[in-house]
Amino acid sequence: MKTPLTYQKATENDIDYLLDLRIKTMVPHYAASNLPTDREMTLSRVLDQFAKAHIIFLDNQPIGLLKLDRAETNIDIMQLQIDPSQQGKGLGRIILTDILEEASAAGKTASLSVLKTNQAQHLYSSLGFKIVDEDEYAYFMEFSPV
Repeated sequence: MKTPLTYQKATENDIDYLLDLRIKTMVPHYAASNLPTDREMTLSRVLDQFAKAHIIFLDNQPIGLLKLDRAETNIDIMQLQIDPSQQGKGLGRIILTDILEEASAAGKTASLSVLKTNQAQHLYSSLGFKIVDEDEYAYFMEFSPV
């Protein structure tokens, strides 16, 4: 599916944007899960596997982050964050559908984890992700091509 979205590899110049995005999108879920929400922890998640980070653009405006780890048999959706002002417009569904089409075409699974306090888990389930494991805070989900 051709999307109205474009992606650009994140650079050090994007760290402030990504930190702000993560605070807006993830800190509420971390707080609800009683997980650390301090700036250092939040920044460490932004910088984790930073080489795989891509800024998502809509009409040349940054609206989110996508981190993927493409391995031989799996595409791990490490982070997908959409700015709250752009949520509810189907953009996450478009991005995930594209990833699932890529995985299916290559015969790969797609995997992700989602905090139990994050309502995005309903979107993932609706796209065919199944819970394969869980811990105290998160569900681990996979999509397997048919």
